[in-house]
Amino acid sequence: MNEDTEPQSGYTSPPPGAPVKELHFGLPDLPQVRQFAEEEARCAGMPEEAVGDFVIAVNEVATNAVTHGADRASLRTWLVNGDLVVEVHDDGTWKPGPQPGAVGGMGLWVARLLASDLTLRVGYGEGSTVTMRFPGKE
Repeated sequence: MNEDTEPQSGYTSPPPGAPVKELHFGLPDLPQVRQFAEEEARCAGMPEEAVGDFVIAVNEVATNAVTHGADRASLRTWLVNGDLVVEVHDDGTWKPGPQPGAVGGMGLWVARLLASDLTLRVGYGEGSTVTMRFPGKE
């Protein structure tokens, strides 16, 4: 996992001219987030056996955004060299990872295991952003 104060060039933002899909959501909208993620995975040509893990990772990060960050968040997707990149942003600040002795708080850890790469930018004056990358077409 990378924890950056500045976005990495070409990674945490879409390449110029790349089509970007966006969804704004709150806690009651998490079913739509999962549906959106599933549709994006299939449109990107993600292998069927990987779609479920992708949806889980997106759901975990989106849930963190609206339960620990702010009431509303946004999700953006784009393709980079056939890989599907997902960005979840909220205007709040939250501390990643479970606290000692916690029985929950494993969502970011799960997402990190499922994504091929995960970049986290937390609370540097402009909210928190998690960007994940997943292999697209086989």
